[in-house]
Amino acid sequence: MEIERKYLIKEIPFSLEAYPYKELEQGYISTSPVIRIRKADEQYILTVKSSGLLERQEFELPMNETDYKRLLGKVDGNLVTKRRYIIPLTDTEGTTGDKEKDAGLKIELDVFEGLYQGLIYAEVEFETKEDADNFAAPDWFTRDVSMDGAYHNSALSSMNEEQRLAFMARVFGH
Repeated sequence: MEIERKYLIKEIPFSLEAYPYKELEQGYISTSPVIRIRKADEQYILTVKSSGLLERQEFELPMNETDYKRLLGKVDGNLVTKRRYIIPLTDTEGTTGDKEKDAGLKIELDVFEGLYQGLIYAEVEFETKEDADNFAAPDWFTRDVSMDGAYHNSALSSMNEEQRLAFMARVFGH
């Protein structure tokens, strides 16, 4: 079970240079149920996710580059590209209220490229729904969008140009 909170980020208050990252490219063969293919640097993964917002079942299977490239032709909609930074929660003022649990949590900070350049999400994955409910986000986490399916990457992938422009205008307040 994947239990995570997703936040929209307007501005990152520190340099990302010290944090590791991966270059991600992903596409969706289906959005209901979610069937995603992803290239993470030189790793290839097929993921199946159940429906849901805060909590979802998730299954990941490794793939090879040949199969990934074959399945790219089956992708519906746009490819989503982003750089994902991994930031220990303890490097920020975020907390679940339990320092021991906080020590194991990481922020996955997604800085989008390509069609969604400028968009930034932060995701924090929790062991329990209670931890997710108790989470006090850092001040720079602009808005909790966990319960809004429009912010799922699968939704981004299926937007046409008009929808994408309207979404980006809504996010950036234009």
